[in-house]
Amino acid sequence: MNSNTSDNHIILRKGVYDDLPAMLQLFTATIDEVCKKDYNLQQLEAWKSGAENEERWMKVIKDQYVVVAVTETKIAGFCTLDQGNYIDLLFVHKDFQHRGIATLLYRHIEKEALLKNEKKITADVSKTARPFFKKRGFHVVQEQTVHVKGIAMTNYKMVKNLIS
Repeated sequence: MNSNTSDNHIILRKGVYDDLPAMLQLFTATIDEVCKKDYNLQQLEAWKSGAENEERWMKVIKDQYVVVAVTETKIAGFCTLDQGNYIDLLFVHKDFQHRGIATLLYRHIEKEALLKNEKKITADVSKTARPFFKKRGFHVVQEQTVHVKGIAMTNYKMVKNLIS
């Protein structure tokens, strides 16, 4: 375990509607900074445009299990679980990378899936996030080309079998 994971200043709590502006800002800033080595500018712009879909984000808060990592009143990251077994979103603020926050969020989400007696957990994972998920026991089921605003992007359908 990374020694940085025991950061006492990180609090996990349920995400609420009031978190949306910070979550959207974090989403776009993270894509800009953290994913730029894996995707070109056109792809990054198309991906970030997802932040404009207000209806989708309202639905995330309403229908998904949302957990946010908070440090000193700032959201450092968030993760969402859809239908008990699909990780829809997992983002950590660019200023809080490599501090174990994604791991904390992921572990919390996995526990939630186990509580719901899920047998496996899935995610559509970016090139950037693939090593993180692989390290946590996920394997690639399929490489996918997704089209966002007409721009083709590669991601991976990944799955992890949960032993309950």
